[in-house]
Amino acid sequence: MTYAREPVLQPVPIKDLRPTQITVGMREVEERRKRLRKQKARKIGEFIGHHMIPVVLGPKKRHYIIDHHHLSLALHKEGLRNVLVTVVLDLSALEPDEFWTVLDHKSLVYPFDQHGRRRDVADIPKSVMQLKDDPFRSLAGELRRAGGFAKETTRFSEFLWADFFRRRINRKTVEEDFAAAMERALRLAQSTEAEFLPGWCGPKAGA
Repeated sequence: MTYAREPVLQPVPIKDLRPTQITVGMREVEERRKRLRKQKARKIGEFIGHHMIPVVLGPKKRHYIIDHHHLSLALHKEGLRNVLVTVVLDLSALEPDEFWTVLDHKSLVYPFDQHGRRRDVADIPKSVMQLKDDPFRSLAGELRRAGGFAKETTRFSEFLWADFFRRRINRKTVEEDFAAAMERALRLAQSTEAEFLPGWCGPKAGA
């Protein structure tokens, strides 16, 4: 599905952005902060201009992020206060319950907590600063960058991988020995157990 993207040239405060998910991988947020620090000061504005945040306009004209949650939080933690956004869908005329129903049917909301449990949309944080840490999301993101699976267009694909690993790797290992967790995740990603997941690059059975 494609949406018309309408840039909003007036900066929007990061604190006013509304998430459409409950968690991020905080390790991944910290990695993005490190990359941001490497940007020369004069390049930060250019960087933000090329990484506008896609949003859906919801009730009361609030901006609901549908991508770049990690980046938004990283920018906030680095002291930036505003970002440019791209409105991909205007649902501001809807009542809140109808708004969330439409987002759900369009796969634009991911109301699962840091334990992989589906929650009510009322449990989604009201700001990116309140997003919770899911270490398995960090594991999935790092594995994709390492070539463990391919980046593709399926929405929330890295969360699907995160939940796959959550059921097979001890959380304590991910939190205390990330390198060991990565080795285990890579083996799992290359197995036929993972062939149902988006971006799977493992060998076919019998190959």
